[in-house]
Amino acid sequence: MMKYLGLAVMVIAGLAFIPAGKNKAPIETEICIYGGNAAGVIAAYTAVKMKKKVILIEPGNRLGGLTTGGLGYTDIGNKYAINGLSLDVYRRIGKHYNKFEQWIFEPSVAEEVMKQYIAEAGVEVIYGYSVDKVVKNGSKLNSITVVKDDGSSQQVTASMFIDCSYEGDLMARAGVKYVVGREANSDYKETYNGVQVLEGHQFPDGVDPYKTPGDPASGLVWGVSNAKLADRGAGDKLVQAYNFRICLSNKPENMVEITRPDNYDSTRYELLLRYLQKKVPGDLWGFLKFDRMPNGKTDINNNGPISTDMIGFNYNYPDADYVTRKKIQKEHEDYTKGLLYFIGHDARMPEHLRKQMLLWGYPKDEYKENGHWSPQMYVREARRMVGAYVMTQANCEGREVVDDAVGMAAYTMDSHNTQRVVVNGMVKNEGNVEIGGFGPYPISYRSIIPKQGECDNLLVPVCLSATHIAYGSIRMEPVFMVLGQSAAVAAALALENGNDVHRVDVKKLQRILKSDPLMNGKIPEVLVDNDDKAFVKVTGPWQVLKKGAYGSSMLVDSSKGTIRKSIRFNPALKSNGSYQVYMYLPKLKEISSQIPVAISTATGLQKLVIRPADIIVEGQTSGEWVSLGIHQFRKDKNPFVEISNEKADGYLPADAILFIPQ
Repeated sequence: MMKYLGLAVMVIAGLAFIPAGKNKAPIETEICIYGGNAAGVIAAYTAVKMKKKVILIEPGNRLGGLTTGGLGYTDIGNKYAINGLSLDVYRRIGKHYNKFEQWIFEPSVAEEVMKQYIAEAGVEVIYGYSVDKVVKNGSKLNSITVVKDDGSSQQVTASMFIDCSYEGDLMARAGVKYVVGREANSDYKETYNGVQVLEGHQFPDGVDPYKTPGDPASGLVWGVSNAKLADRGAGDKLVQAYNFRICLSNKPENMVEITRPDNYDSTRYELLLRYLQKKVPGDLWGFLKFDRMPNGKTDINNNGPISTDMIGFNYNYPDADYVTRKKIQKEHEDYTKGLLYFIGHDARMPEHLRKQMLLWGYPKDEYKENGHWSPQMYVREARRMVGAYVMTQANCEGREVVDDAVGMAAYTMDSHNTQRVVVNGMVKNEGNVEIGGFGPYPISYRSIIPKQGECDNLLVPVCLSATHIAYGSIRMEPVFMVLGQSAAVAAALALENGNDVHRVDVKKLQRILKSDPLMNGKIPEVLVDNDDKAFVKVTGPWQVLKKGAYGSSMLVDSSKGTIRKSIRFNPALKSNGSYQVYMYLPKLKEISSQIPVAISTATGLQKLVIRPADIIVEGQTSGEWVSLGIHQFRKDKNPFVEISNEKADGYLPADAILFIPQ
């Protein structure tokens, strides 16, 4: 569905009339960032580090969006794709847990990290205001007016704007072309867009959709649509399901009982009972993705044919006014809390599942300001800009590669179900796609800017320009933070070029991101990946393995030392000094019980042995960084790290080495 908003001042219905006396004094700034999720926080921090005056506007009252709103089991895809301040976020979280990096974390820990960035940069944050209308001067935004629920308003005038919101509200009001829904496969020569009835999170055959089984006249069970299923690959206006990422606790001293929620209706869960008649799981994982967080907590996501996704009840959300959106979010909250209550209290549920559910409660120490429930609904996809370049399936699969990269993505092409319909007299979900098998790929700068002439001083790093299925790969929190940083650097450069995002020197932008990834002027870390052939010396024949690698591939030897082989990683260090060295250890079946490592330092050759059995790899990641210690290096003394197959008794991996200046 293509949407065009005119260039005149936009006003949301019901919010245009501001009571007298509630207008705040106008604010003037250089860069205005709308949306205080993780991408917005990183964008604001970056803009300040670029020595620009910044305002961050957060419609809610909590920083961090989904990163602090329950999504603690981070969707990564491949760590190689995550760099700069985004990677720094997970290292700061790691410090809290006494680890190098931590991708599995509690909401409150992530929130404290977001607050750190705001405090360190001295960013001014305006909470509780949503964009109401904009004023444009030709193709440039001049100012925006934001409003609170109480009717008070605030005008912000800026030279550059960045829309980091999950919904793209500023983008839409600025007159930028966007789309809601799914393109047809034929639109961009794709194969996984549009209507898809696949096996993932699907009902088994034989689940009856009617209130009275076998009787269509009785009507459909709650949650089943009477829509006719379109042809595979057809486009539509439907939106993949939203849910909440649920943080619960199993520590009695930190539990709040899961009680009967508002608007509870047990008939909403009839399909769960019918599914369990076909398949009774041994534990709650059978229909709830129970990922464990530190300190007895969870990040629960959708799992199976009927779970926490409220399929089909979010179609109006992207273009809705704020009152309607709050209603939709409350419906999702009631449904989800009702599901948890139903599992634990309805006598029709299998007893072992009821008992398991009662072991959990809401966490006392999380979301204290919101009844121990996340204020952030998982808006997986809303509006998507149709910008200067559209990312597609071809980009994900590496068949089309851009040269103006401002970030990378690596997750599977992922879509949750969009509708639940009747197919051949049975309940079936439609829309789920999970297609991977490709390595990290670049995201175009042109995909975060509008077409020329629509709004030339606006960047959109979250609701960026991508088809539905490509967006499903890009739309991960770490990637949004990478793009938020890139957008802020671009905004700062645009201030020097007529406030025009189309006149930004992309090569200069790329140089800044590479040379100063933490925006602190310090010497960046040095990564040597096995794919960096100019910096890797290979002795003997090694197998190239792509699955599970850091980056595009890793090298593996299975000879168990019968033939002497080695991989030498030679870093191009910019200065002499002390470096913390890490080796990337990928998950690998039948891995060697020991990995001999030699390190050429300023004082000579140091040898050590890494034992994979001692390394715990957590979360959605292909491996873990393993410390090789802190060493002194001199550029003129041929520094290197060498992995050899000496005494190897299984598969020996050689993937990547990291040197971090101390």
